[in-house]
Amino acid sequence: MQKTIFITGASTGLGKATAKLFQSKGWKVIATMRDPSRETELNNLGNVTLLPLDVTDPSQIESASRAAIAQGVDVVFNNAGYGLIGPLEALTDAQITRQLNTNLLGVIRVTQAFIPYFREKKNGLFITTTSIGGLVAFPLGSTYHATKWALEGWSESLAFELDPFGIGIKTVSPGGISTEFTGRSLDLASSPAYEQMVQTMMAGVGDIMEHASSPEQIAAVVYEAATDGRNKLRYQAGEDAKALYAQRLEMGDEAFRAMFKKQFFGE
Repeated sequence: MQKTIFITGASTGLGKATAKLFQSKGWKVIATMRDPSRETELNNLGNVTLLPLDVTDPSQIESASRAAIAQGVDVVFNNAGYGLIGPLEALTDAQITRQLNTNLLGVIRVTQAFIPYFREKKNGLFITTTSIGGLVAFPLGSTYHATKWALEGWSESLAFELDPFGIGIKTVSPGGISTEFTGRSLDLASSPAYEQMVQTMMAGVGDIMEHASSPEQIAAVVYEAATDGRNKLRYQAGEDAKALYAQRLEMGDEAFRAMFKKQFFGE
């Protein structure tokens, strides 16, 4: 029987690559984005339905999930998100609120909308894009990391309560992805007191992105998580993410943090 995946944040990058991969594998795809009228590629593929969804809008979450459930859904891929980089002192309340609403509350609300449907049919899978930044913290990303670390803990807890109903929970933690994320989906803040730190950090990020994975490589991990049938919670995606997390575990927290400090700030 043909299966269906519901994807948030499908207009670019990993979301779009995942939509195209699943479609090519014979799945039905419900691809959501804030403005489907601007989409020029997915709308030309068979078995792809576009729906408007801003994950910060509870009313749109309700309408999009209702429309999707009417078609039938097997996997929900929580992918919409963006990055907020900068010293906490320099962030506005609007920036912090947007970060939490998009990366954390949006995921929670989308998931909550599908749980009754999955519970009643005793089958379903939620996959959430977290980040290597949900397992390892970089400088000047405190609010972004707050959302990604929260998603990891939230997913681990939720897995216990949904497992008796046949519902799976998985996270995919990419490292760098060579997409428009750093331009289109990255918000940068600074202030004079932190300017040198920000410049040094961004130079380090540039070095990291030289080893970034393609969206298609990360989408392949999402497909693996959706189809491997394993009772596995976390999937690191990208060789950089795998290596960095292994290094964290091997070195221990404090030695790893000291290494990071030296790497980014030369101290």
